[in-house]
Amino acid sequence: MVNVPGAAHALDVLELLARRGEPLPAATVARELGLPRSSTYHLLGVLRDRGYVSHLEGERRYGLGVAAYELGSAYGRQAPLQRMARATLNRLVDTTAHNAHLAVLHGRDVLYVIEQRAPRGPVLVSDVGIRLPATLTATGLAMLAALPAGQVRAIFPHAESLVQRDGRGPTTTTQLRSLLQSVRARGYAVEDGQITAGLKSVAVAVLDHSGHPVAAVAVTFRVEIVDEGEPDRLVAAVRQAADDVSVRLHGHARPSRTR
Repeated sequence: MVNVPGAAHALDVLELLARRGEPLPAATVARELGLPRSSTYHLLGVLRDRGYVSHLEGERRYGLGVAAYELGSAYGRQAPLQRMARATLNRLVDTTAHNAHLAVLHGRDVLYVIEQRAPRGPVLVSDVGIRLPATLTATGLAMLAALPAGQVRAIFPHAESLVQRDGRGPTTTTQLRSLLQSVRARGYAVEDGQITAGLKSVAVAVLDHSGHPVAAVAVTFRVEIVDEGEPDRLVAAVRQAADDVSVRLHGHARPSRTR
């Protein structure tokens, strides 16, 4: 086997940041990996320039960057995820009579990989292959709420990294943290008219064995046609669908995750 120390050390850095969940000082990275500080700073600099590591200057810490999430999401976008989840999405449409979709986190966006439309359901902008800002969508909020706070800070380090749509959406990282806290408390995410006026979505994250969000399931419906009490039924159906996808992907029920 060919020994490539630089590549191995770079992967060691990424794996350490992923395991710890919170951004780390460079000194901690060097100590835990047994690397010289000079080499550690060089590795972190290269990974930062390529987008795999984010430098939180105010905290003097390093966390995973957008490119790391894009790479991780790429696995989830492969055919196995679509193949395993499609039957579940079909059942969700049959159960709720509303449009259902599956999305994965793609940097600061969500990427839609399955879109199942109900008969007479509204035409949505969230078609397969479409990317939308994660902070404006139910699927994005569901996945972000399941990430450690440090990883969310690495993705959205400042207000300029947040995207608004017609004045809607969080404008500060404080607002985003509050929004994600509400999602965690409810156990599901809601988007009401931020993408398309008159349409509402509820979403639940699909978690792997460690509680990391690999995708999110959602239904979207016209607000005026939903009866009182219907949202609770929809949330239960979406949560069941997310559990089913987790079982299909990982062989066990979606784990609970609290922060």
